[in-house]
Amino acid sequence: MARETGGKCKLCRREGTKLFLKGDRCMSTKCPMEGRKQSAPGQHGARMRRKVSEYGIQLREKQKVRRMYGVLERQFRNYYKAAARQKGVTGENLLRLLERRLDNVVYRLGFAPSRPSARQIVGHRHVLVNGRIVDIASYSVTVGDVVEVKEKSRGIDLVKSSLDKQKQRDPIGWLELDVKAMRGVVRELPSRDTVTVPVEEQAIVELYSK
Repeated sequence: MARETGGKCKLCRREGTKLFLKGDRCMSTKCPMEGRKQSAPGQHGARMRRKVSEYGIQLREKQKVRRMYGVLERQFRNYYKAAARQKGVTGENLLRLLERRLDNVVYRLGFAPSRPSARQIVGHRHVLVNGRIVDIASYSVTVGDVVEVKEKSRGIDLVKSSLDKQKQRDPIGWLELDVKAMRGVVRELPSRDTVTVPVEEQAIVELYSK
């Protein structure tokens, strides 16, 4: 399965914001975005403070969202095309489609500390959807779907420690979590209000509309 490799902290520095790709490290003082290396990565990163064009702003918004959800360029473009075909606001439709990815739902429920970890848990067949193993990270959940950790996998330290910390996070309105059973239910489809992503989705629409 194709995926981006390389330093994840460099991606945050390039986008100028936390993408929460390394779990607990992103919430600690070890995070480069906490002041140690807030400039862009690379030899000349500290000097990259020139004025950004309108296209540059749009590109950065697209890259930010794409990297946050761990989606490659072709996949992201397909999500955009699907969002454009749906009724409603294209930018909001795009974010809803990304939020409904199984790896994102596993992360939102607290079964993994980050989306990359959630993708790995799904790929290693530790997750059930409606009682069946689903190992496709891009699987799109719908209302009524039950997402849970497989019984034999509930002793995994990563899952247990992540769920312990889930109690400190704000609940996600469109998902219902049973911590003891390590099970979540999709109560409704996500709305823009419940998508806690710091992004200007309209800029992405304008980029792809050119």
